[in-house]
Amino acid sequence: MKQSYYLYKSGRLQRKDNTLEIIYKDNTKKSIPVERVDDIYIMTELDFNTSLLNFLSQFGINVHFFNYYGFYTGTYYPKEALVSGKLLIKQVEHYNDKEKRLNIAKAFIEAASYNIYRNLTYYNNRGKNLKDYMTEIDYLRKQIKLCKNVPELMGIEGNIRKVYYDSWKIIINQDIAFEKRVKNPPDNAINSLISYVNTIIYTRVLSEIYKTQLNPTISYLHEPSERRFSLCLDIAEIFKPIIADRLIFSMLNKRQITEKDFEAGLNFTYIKDEARKSITREIDLRLQTKIKHKKLDREVSYEYLMRLEVYKLIKHLLEDEEYEGFKMWW
Repeated sequence: MKQSYYLYKSGRLQRKDNTLEIIYKDNTKKSIPVERVDDIYIMTELDFNTSLLNFLSQFGINVHFFNYYGFYTGTYYPKEALVSGKLLIKQVEHYNDKEKRLNIAKAFIEAASYNIYRNLTYYNNRGKNLKDYMTEIDYLRKQIKLCKNVPELMGIEGNIRKVYYDSWKIIINQDIAFEKRVKNPPDNAINSLISYVNTIIYTRVLSEIYKTQLNPTISYLHEPSERRFSLCLDIAEIFKPIIADRLIFSMLNKRQITEKDFEAGLNFTYIKDEARKSITREIDLRLQTKIKHKKLDREVSYEYLMRLEVYKLIKHLLEDEEYEGFKMWW
C-alpha cells in the first residue's frame, strides 16, 4: 500500500535504481521503494537534484515543502499524467457561470458548516455546554441558501468560523490562550496547531486531485490565484472539521500536546520538531482509519473519502450527478 513519507532529518535524497535513498548527515542511510510512495513531506533541509525530480515525476509523486518552523512553503506538482480537455472546459464554464459557481461554493460551505455543527453536537453530548454556539451557527447556516454571490457566502462562512472558534475555549480542557484565528503567521499555540494540521489536509487533498483529471487551480469558493492550488482549499473546508479539528481536540484534551511543545519566535509561534512528528503520525492514523460508508455500504478510509469527494465534483462538472459535500453522521 502506498503511503506518505515525512522526512525530518537533514541530508540528501537521491535515486538508487528504483529506490529512493536518503543519506543523512551522519552517513546513515534509508531506502524506500518508490512504488510504496504516495507523496513526500520534506520538513527539513534536504539536498536533491533535477534528476530526482524527473524520477519522482515518472511515478506521479508530489513533494510538499515545509520550512524550519514547520510552515508550508509549497509543493512540487508533477506534470499531470491524466488530462481531459472536456473536463477542463467544464471546470472553466462552472467558474465563469456565476450561478453554477455559487451553487458549488454553497455546497462546500453547507457541508463544512454541517460538520462544524456535528463537532459541537458531539462535545455538547459529552458534558460541554455548547448550546448557545450551536444555536448561533444553526441560524448562520440558514443564511447560506440566501447568499447571492460568493463574497457574501464567504462572509457567512467567516462568521460561522468565528463562533466556532469561540467555542474552543470550552471544548479544549487545557488553559491555552486563543482569542481569534490568526494565520500568517500564527501567533499562539492553538493557531499554530490549526495552521499546521490544516496544511496537511490541504496537501493530502492536492495529492488526491492529482490522481484525477481535475485542474487544482480552478476553484469555486476561494478565488483562483497564480500562487496556490485553490481547489484544494475548497475541498479541504469539508474535511478540516472532520479530521483536523477532531485531532486537535483529542490531542490537547489527552495532553498529547501541551504548551511545552511550542516555541515563540518574532511575532509568531511554531511547533517543536517532536510534537510535529507526533501530530503527523496521528494524522496518518486517522486518514487510514476506516468507517462504514452509508451510500457504498462498505468500509472506506478517511483518505479515500477525500478521493470520493473529488470524483463527486467531477460528476457534477460533467453534469452526471448533482454535487453534495460529504457530511459526517457520527
